[in-house]
Amino acid sequence: MNEMAILILLIIVSYIVGSFPTSMIIGRVTQGIDIREHGSGNAGATNAFRIMGWKSGLVVITVDILKGWAPPALLTPLLFESQIIPDLGVVQILSGFAAVLGHTYTIFGGFKGGKGVATLGGMLIALFPTVFPFCLAVAVLTIVSTGYVSLASILASASLPIFLFILPPFLSTDPAPLSLMVFSLLVPWFITFTHRSNIQKLRSGEENRFDKAMIFKK
Repeated sequence: MNEMAILILLIIVSYIVGSFPTSMIIGRVTQGIDIREHGSGNAGATNAFRIMGWKSGLVVITVDILKGWAPPALLTPLLFESQIIPDLGVVQILSGFAAVLGHTYTIFGGFKGGKGVATLGGMLIALFPTVFPFCLAVAVLTIVSTGYVSLASILASASLPIFLFILPPFLSTDPAPLSLMVFSLLVPWFITFTHRSNIQKLRSGEENRFDKAMIFKK
């Protein structure tokens, strides 16, 4: 098998890994439902928490994170030397984002999946392990103060390139490679795109709050 074929295989396998329909399977097994027919209609972790409870939701978010982490962290290093692109960061981006697209447009659910946040989070853990906790902190603070998971996802993704730029000197780490810096600038656009319906609801005041997570509510 030639180098280009190995790269294509890596991307396809990463997409299939990302396509694993976690919330749909958990919904069928535990409650006999299609999660996409309940709540927000989204096959992601947030809707799983709302509809199926915290135990099922925890399983969903854990597996969805692993789906985004495994391709860049495990599959890419395994096949990197056998494929055509010499930049490891670029190949990790391709494999990781293929997994995110697999989650968002799952082949096992008529190309209707989740919004990619948890799977993208797993990818970011693999690519930006020192910066990810700071992005996670932004998300957590937003959720506990506003209850809006969609807003938390958007703000956390927007903080990624900022943290990548300002934190390395304070953490005594090398700056991120150019390929990863460019990718970090694209992440907020993707998250904003997948949350475009949520943005409309936020503007109209119709967006659902995660009330149980709000510790600062009056």
